[in-house]
Amino acid sequence: MAIFKFLWRFFSFILLVLAVLAGVVDSIESVASSAVVTTPFGSIWADVDAEGLALVKQWVATHIGNTMLQAMDAAVLQQPAFGVFLSLSLLCWMVGYKRPSPAGRFAV
Repeated sequence: MAIFKFLWRFFSFILLVLAVLAGVVDSIESVASSAVVTTPFGSIWADVDAEGLALVKQWVATHIGNTMLQAMDAAVLQQPAFGVFLSLSLLCWMVGYKRPSPAGRFAV
């Protein structure tokens, strides 16, 4: 059980690093263009794995429906990448959260 909590915290860390990286890239582009620039999550996913994005869209359209595909597109794929990565990082951290011992730090 402890290994699973560690893995969730590790995934949370990786997603946090990706969020910071996406935020830095967006801020550099914003300064260079003198306007606010945010990269949508869908465009990053399409750049990294276009086939995987197409498969997920196809699966959602066939198994759940086109209305859900449109909702997924608006709710997730069009959002800024740093926000999606931060949200996923928070969810993974919450799943892998390790509560402190009620007896104290040095309890056996």
